[in-house]
Amino acid sequence: MEPRTRGRPAGMFVGLCTLDVIQLVDHVPASDEKLTAREQVVAAGGPAANAAVTFAHLGGSAALLTAIGSHPMGHAVTADLDRAGVAVSDLAADSVEPPAVSCVLVTASSGERAVASTNATGYRLAPPDDLDTWVAACDIVEFDGHHMELAQATAHAARAAGLRTVLDGGSWKPGTESLLPSIDVAVCSADFRPPGTDTDAPTDTLRFLRDHGVMWSAVSYGGRPIVWAGPDCGGTVEVPPVRVADTLGAGDVLHGALTHHLAGQQQLTAQGFVEALRAAAVVASRACASFGTRAWMRDG
Repeated sequence: MEPRTRGRPAGMFVGLCTLDVIQLVDHVPASDEKLTAREQVVAAGGPAANAAVTFAHLGGSAALLTAIGSHPMGHAVTADLDRAGVAVSDLAADSVEPPAVSCVLVTASSGERAVASTNATGYRLAPPDDLDTWVAACDIVEFDGHHMELAQATAHAARAAGLRTVLDGGSWKPGTESLLPSIDVAVCSADFRPPGTDTDAPTDTLRFLRDHGVMWSAVSYGGRPIVWAGPDCGGTVEVPPVRVADTLGAGDVLHGALTHHLAGQQQLTAQGFVEALRAAAVVASRACASFGTRAWMRDG
């Protein structure tokens, strides 16, 4: 990763990278049914990768710590990330196996998506020998909870270096509880369900996070208001309404934009957190207005 440039935030993203094959369909096919898709997008994906691409698009210097491999499909993933301005540290570079592939069907009428993927199940990643060098080149580090052993080591190193850490809590994963004490900011989806919490009560999730050392947290609900909490305050942030074309990657974009806005804040305050959430929600809503995970960047 390049050294930090004054005025340009540097972020490192740790977690999953996939090859996304995205099809726009009239409906999800039934058993034994075949149909022709309206459109197709093939791109690098995964929560950490999409967040890194968003961070770079917004003007930051983005690095991705992940597993891709040397299979031809892996080369396509790396090339796509390079075009997006993301520096990749591939901890599975010697693997000849195909990268994780996400097969995605997006329903044209609603923008809802159905996804099948192996995610990070094919790899157990140990921290690289130069982890401290990568961390030292950053202002902020974001995690998606995949590759947990790597995430825990990197979060510990980031905390030791005095860097802000951000968690994309898409879902509860084995090891998450051990990661939380090293997290400063956690923004979770409604599917993030810590043990013993009520899925219909975001306050339970926010309290759980606070009890496990996370000082700033929020729960997102798609187009509904984001519910947030700080050390001694809380509230909601409205999500701009938009005509939804595709919800795939919206949470990833939210986290990439949030990380970008948090990177420039030396001391996090309630006002700063709310402003970062609001700005990130604007970007994520814009991403939902077009098909695929990258069209919103071309559309402005």
